[in-house]
Amino acid sequence: MIKESRLLDRNLLRRGATYDKSLLWMVVLMASFSLIMVYSASIAYASHDGGSKYYYLIRQTAFLGCGVFLGLIVVRIPLRTWKMLTPLILLFSLVMLVVVLAMGREINGAKRWINLGIINVQPTEIFKLAIILYLSSFFTRRAEILKEFKKVWFAGIPVGLGLGLIMLEPDFGSFVVVSIISIGLLFLAGLPFRWFMAVVGCGLAAMILLVLFEPYRLARVTGFLDPWADPLGKGYQLTHSLMAIGRGGWFGVGLGASLEKRFYLPEAHTDFILAVIGEEFGFIGILVLMFCYIWLMVRAFSIGKQARDLELFYSSFVAKGIGIWIGIQSFFNIGVNIGLLPTKGLTLPLLSYGGSAIIIILICIALLLRVDYENRRVMRGFKV
Repeated sequence: MIKESRLLDRNLLRRGATYDKSLLWMVVLMASFSLIMVYSASIAYASHDGGSKYYYLIRQTAFLGCGVFLGLIVVRIPLRTWKMLTPLILLFSLVMLVVVLAMGREINGAKRWINLGIINVQPTEIFKLAIILYLSSFFTRRAEILKEFKKVWFAGIPVGLGLGLIMLEPDFGSFVVVSIISIGLLFLAGLPFRWFMAVVGCGLAAMILLVLFEPYRLARVTGFLDPWADPLGKGYQLTHSLMAIGRGGWFGVGLGASLEKRFYLPEAHTDFILAVIGEEFGFIGILVLMFCYIWLMVRAFSIGKQARDLELFYSSFVAKGIGIWIGIQSFFNIGVNIGLLPTKGLTLPLLSYGGSAIIIILICIALLLRVDYENRRVMRGFKV
């Protein structure tokens, strides 16, 4: 019998809510802040050569609107339907990864986007969600094979295939994120510890080899270790990011007053938007933002734990997988901006400018709200 304290989950059931309003409002606030910061960070680039200063703001608003529209559809679809659709979603994501290699748009030597005119679709974002759904479904249906070494590798075939296609783009940042999501879900599924450590060891060895045998990745690592040694070359982005955050001090220079966004800091409205936030809102602003991401991750794991206690195991894995994704990608982006990690080309979830990235993350939030909704229905005695 499940203890009543676990079922209440911070008295949400007693308050009678059918969905997690705190989670929804946190996402609304972060998405609204995204519009403010994308406009602030991109205004110089958008108005360059006589363009509209609202260009990126309008597009980000459209992306958010599309994500909200799709989220409203997703939140109405039961998790059992998602489980049935998982093979098709996984297949679609793998096909998209092949298509981007054949006809993708090349930017800075990488083919990561498919140009659809009004939006550039990044298949790796779809694959991240597909892997969460696939592994959640697999572990729910065939958890017993995790105890048999001769069979456990079978679960990794689609993961390995997708990772191989991602490295052909190449997209090392997404490779690392997908790998950590997969390893995290393996751990949560109960993979024996010695096998888990073997998987972690193989993954680390593969990442090290990928860095050592690719000159530009090795240059990023060496540049990250001492960015001031080549401030106009390998260390250019990082040094300007650090200068922006340093200039912000504790409380920032004020909204709109950033200097680095004026053609000094590349990708100011995408990968390095945190540096602009740090310059305009200071170290305190970064701490508040970090709290928001930690809260989202903790809430995802809390919803997943509740689903596990209610024996909704597929829902539990999905919620925890989303929590791992949000947590690890925000950690990597923040780490890159403050000089803790080498540059990886990953966006800041819910904040950075982007099309498919922001749409997919909003779909993930909708899935998380659906898991929470079904948890509450079960607690009230209904079937899902």
